[in-house]
Amino acid sequence: MITLAIDASTYDGDVAVLDDGRVLAERRTVMRDALHERLMPAVAESLEAAGTEISRLERVVCGAGPGSFTSLRIAASIAKGIAMATDTPLYAVSSLALLVGGTTLPPGRYVAALDALRGEFYVALYDVDRSEAIVEIEPARLVAADQVETLAASVGAAIVTPSDIAGAVRASPRARAVAKLVHLVERGGSVDVSAWEPAYGRLAEAQVRWEAVHGVPLSTQ
Repeated sequence: MITLAIDASTYDGDVAVLDDGRVLAERRTVMRDALHERLMPAVAESLEAAGTEISRLERVVCGAGPGSFTSLRIAASIAKGIAMATDTPLYAVSSLALLVGGTTLPPGRYVAALDALRGEFYVALYDVDRSEAIVEIEPARLVAADQVETLAASVGAAIVTPSDIAGAVRASPRARAVAKLVHLVERGGSVDVSAWEPAYGRLAEAQVRWEAVHGVPLSTQ
């Protein structure tokens, strides 16, 4: 099955074209660029490098967050646009699972941790077995930054993160990890392309500030 996978839960965007478990091509790009949108070109380059026409895609998978609000919206917009234009099923998978699957880990228990800013981290708990299969034990939630190491120790887990945490496994969410996460990708089935949005983890900073100034919730309708 030819799959286009996209994730932009951090300030880096990641793209992979997969044929079942085989990576045909991948690209990684920065997301914080005031002058250029770099993720869509990375998608086009990946498809070209894989020798795959967009019409041959059989599945689109997008990292569902949590993570950077703006980057997630860009990735979701691209994934939804391609899925809608090509009538291809769209699937979503936790970006924290892509973090654990983005590097080779020995069997064990792992806390995936992404910096949520404001002194907090998004975390989720996973088990990795001898075949490198990844099982979600606890879904994503917010914890204080100074509690990440304590949390990991309490469940006998190592930390996987792109952040500078002592003793942690340094890794980033990778689109290629979809090959290891087929069971998680397919568990919930394809999403409604017109209605699906990433799980941002919390409100955008701009929305928080607007609501603080106006004293009412910002309508998204």
